[in-house]
Amino acid sequence: MALKLFQLCSLSDDDGDGNDVLHNGEIRPGTEEPALAHPTVHSRVPSEGFYCASLSTEPSQEAVFCSVRPSEPFLTPYLLEPHKNLSETQVFNEIYPVWTYSYLALLFPVFLATDYLRYKPVVLLQGLSLIVTWFMLLYAQGLRAIQFLEFFYGMGTATDIAYYSYIYSVVDVNLYQKVTSYCRSATLIGYTVGSVSGQVLVSVAGWSLFSLNVVTLTSISIAFGTAWFLPMPQKSLFFHHISDQQLSLEIKVMDCKNGSAVRDHPNVQRAPGWEDETKVPLNGKDHSAEKQKQKVDIVKVLKDLWQDFLQCYSSQNMLCWSVWWALSTCGYFQVINYAQGLWEMVLPSQSTDIYNGAVEAASTLLGAVAVFVVGYIKTSWAMWGEVALALFSFLIAAAVYIMDTVRNIWVCYASYVVFRIIYMLLITIATFQIATNLSVERYALVFGVNTFIALALQTLLTLIVVDASGLGLDIFTQFMIYASYFAAISMVFLVSGIYSIIKAYRRQEQRQSRSSESQ
Repeated sequence: MALKLFQLCSLSDDDGDGNDVLHNGEIRPGTEEPALAHPTVHSRVPSEGFYCASLSTEPSQEAVFCSVRPSEPFLTPYLLEPHKNLSETQVFNEIYPVWTYSYLALLFPVFLATDYLRYKPVVLLQGLSLIVTWFMLLYAQGLRAIQFLEFFYGMGTATDIAYYSYIYSVVDVNLYQKVTSYCRSATLIGYTVGSVSGQVLVSVAGWSLFSLNVVTLTSISIAFGTAWFLPMPQKSLFFHHISDQQLSLEIKVMDCKNGSAVRDHPNVQRAPGWEDETKVPLNGKDHSAEKQKQKVDIVKVLKDLWQDFLQCYSSQNMLCWSVWWALSTCGYFQVINYAQGLWEMVLPSQSTDIYNGAVEAASTLLGAVAVFVVGYIKTSWAMWGEVALALFSFLIAAAVYIMDTVRNIWVCYASYVVFRIIYMLLITIATFQIATNLSVERYALVFGVNTFIALALQTLLTLIVVDASGLGLDIFTQFMIYASYFAAISMVFLVSGIYSIIKAYRRQEQRQSRSSESQ
């Protein structure tokens, strides 16, 4: 869930140089797309205006309703209510780790299944998983039942990629930027509305946390019903694509606006395996049956993914930013997953009013502002990027340390907001750098691998620090470890950054000396 919340906020229309995020059909720096899959595809509508209206009435509605979860900022206080009969140790050390394990176990199979099943079935699976999660949250009792609930929540989180992948599978590449804006705005609005409404209903209307979960279940059920009416894509990024020979059968398209025949713009690049359904074959025959008979070579797909993986991470710049991305996301997951537990220990919800919803909404909106601003920062990230990562990582460590040691709820809230803002700022910069010059397929692969590594590290950290079968540390000791973790990241990148700067200056001096000698 942590990664998703960031993705809702990270919307930028251009890169640091003011360039469009899309150029000739290629992803440019400034697209912080969701990890794993972003196909470049064909339009299913006659005009851009009609498409925008359609997008706002079906997929965006599903995104809004799925994100309106007023009970989510109050999950820990709800589980610790007397009627659930769960102790703090059970919630923090035995229940919450199940989400991490299930998320990691399901991520790669879901990644492949999403593409193989062409998105929509996995979108429906996500809705069903969340419905089961909140239904069990309302009525399930006992440790084992709540652990089973966490498994379904992990499934709902892992399948979250399907919605975003689906959106990009049914639009034309020249609408990518606008689609990104609609999708992110819809989900951001939904999450903010959910957090604010939850806070208002608890603090002003005096609703119980049980009632908030009923509202969340209703909203998710509406989203699930809406998803059934989404059209089924015919193509996908890796498994269901067409061959170059079939692409050669395509000729002119009819311009839907004026009825004249036009050809594809020569500068528009399409990802391999995608076509416009409005195109007519040369021989006038329907090749859909032939395409459906094509067998999916799973082994070949996996081999291609492996080769792309090796080529992508052979770049030192790509590797550096990806390492920070994975390490920091691991720590970010841990902090936001257990922040409610820390707040509960600092100021128990049973004794006073809590403002978790307001804090989540504020950090999300301020993070979105930071993400927007970073798109206009112009600097040489190749030179100073590692040092910037080191310094800001140190600020993150300081925020987590203050959150842990100053046992004041308002200080905890403020430190949490600062923590999220800095992380969103940095992860957006990292995304700009990683996405530069990547094709759509490699873009999806790199962010999928980075997410998997982050989850693997988080699982290891959870197993050692949090899980009752490991050290099973209390919440305050956990946060001290998380602060130390970010401090270690800061030191590693500071040393690496200083070394890179010295190396760059030496290369520059050598070039200058060679040029002077040649003269």
